[in-house]
Amino acid sequence: MPWPKKICALCEEEFELKPDKPGFANHCPTCTAFEMEEAAANQSSKDADQVRYEAEMNEARRASIKNLLYRKDS
Repeated sequence: MPWPKKICALCEEEFELKPDKPGFANHCPTCTAFEMEEAAANQSSKDADQVRYEAEMNEARRASIKNLLYRKDS
């Protein structure tokens, strides 16, 4: 059974939509690979201070949500 043919929304090139294709269903594999490379280049590595700060913020957020959910109104 042949794969369905689609037209890329970015470059308007026809491609076959395969089940294990990463990315969007309306982008060809070439455009998807280009977008993934851009996303990887834009990600910056976090230093130890940022990781620690985010962990503390998440812990405080979890504690406040827990207090809101399980407090007894009197």
